[in-house]
Amino acid sequence: MAARVVVVGAGPGGLFSSHLLGRAGLDVTLLDMGDDLEERLAKLGDARPGAGPNYVQGMGGSGTFSDGKLNLNPEIGGNMLEFVSRGDADRLIEHVDSVFIAHGADREDAPSPRARELARRAMRAGIKYVPIRQKHIGSDRLPKLVAGLRAELQGCGVRIRVRTKAEDLVLDADAVRGVVVEADGGRQTLDADYVVLAPGRAGSRWLLDLACRYGIPYGYGPLDIGVRVEVPNEVMEDVTAVNRDPKFHVRTRKYDDFVRTFCTNPGGYVITEDYGRFVSVNGHGMKDRTSDNTNFALLVRLHLTEPVENTTLYGESLCHLAHTIGGGKPILQRMGDLAKGRRSTWERLEKSYVAPTNPDVTPGDIGMALPYRVVEDLVEGLTLLAKVIPGVDEPSTLLYAPEIKFKSVRMDMTPTMETRQVAGLFAVGDGAGVSGGIVTAAVTGLIAAREILRREGLACELS
Repeated sequence: MAARVVVVGAGPGGLFSSHLLGRAGLDVTLLDMGDDLEERLAKLGDARPGAGPNYVQGMGGSGTFSDGKLNLNPEIGGNMLEFVSRGDADRLIEHVDSVFIAHGADREDAPSPRARELARRAMRAGIKYVPIRQKHIGSDRLPKLVAGLRAELQGCGVRIRVRTKAEDLVLDADAVRGVVVEADGGRQTLDADYVVLAPGRAGSRWLLDLACRYGIPYGYGPLDIGVRVEVPNEVMEDVTAVNRDPKFHVRTRKYDDFVRTFCTNPGGYVITEDYGRFVSVNGHGMKDRTSDNTNFALLVRLHLTEPVENTTLYGESLCHLAHTIGGGKPILQRMGDLAKGRRSTWERLEKSYVAPTNPDVTPGDIGMALPYRVVEDLVEGLTLLAKVIPGVDEPSTLLYAPEIKFKSVRMDMTPTMETRQVAGLFAVGDGAGVSGGIVTAAVTGLIAAREILRREGLACELS
């Protein structure tokens, strides 16, 4: 009888793990607490700003409605070289890319010949620019790609169960034996020889609860928190012509903190992510529909040490504070108002030459929601970026808060993503603290699946 595998979470980590295992003939069940793709699309509609929990949960995970950027580099969006060699990482990334191409992604990904000149400009300003191979699928085309991958999984015999919430694990001594789930108002146990946990960022808190419940040692990774910056396309077009999602790294002079740009969306839209207990902001872009603005995240990396190390709770507390100040909506402030230490109002925002692509916000003061040190880092980061991207720090620049990336809980695990204390239990993807993007999350899912195949004596056939 084929080994039974339960995969929790239908984001990139769970999808690619299920894909490799299903093609090898294992008995795979893929769970997600959210809706199937069609229901997600129906509920979301065109109301991108203000999207609720449906945006981050369900078939395809939060990536389904993201900008669909594929960063084909093992050190962007997490560091895969922690787990595998450079050559192996490149092979795994090529496999991920081939699957995306098979379901509609572009083939070309060559970096621009102008990347070297942009790197020189950045270095002269004291900033590091990271040129990488990159693709853009588009949030309008991603659902079709996810639908194609789902159909392929089902064709391989993978059972997909949506609106099914994983509640608990079943352990026998030091080995996993199943997953307790809740669906249709009832609880049941799914037997398993292996369990792959890929809960995504929305499930990072649940993963922490499991670790505490079963005494699995864990550590807290860094927390990235900051704002979503929105400017006219003309301000960013010189750099986005080189890389659609340019990566700039800044080391602030006042605090020596690490600040980075993330997820740039030319002609994109700022959206709201609703985590239920609080909201955060994000951005996306489409292939066939564009705005007049470009947005990107500007994030400060925070590490906590003794006596407080829980970056998850710290990050959530900041989000709760912003949630209160914003009345349940993201906070929007002009750069000029932030610099003058005053809150923004709709009257002041209307004087700006930048019209917000997400109007479902509360004008306010980001300085009341984020720590003083973080605000100082963000202002300094934008000021330095303006030496490479003139106009990015103008008074009319819009800042949405909070933007937060939880990569907090990483259980004690082997390089194959298996927990050291519980045999057969694997944790992958962003929610497990081992990745920070679509491609790297998929790679961690492949690493876990490959180890399961090895133990079952089966060949791992990558594209």
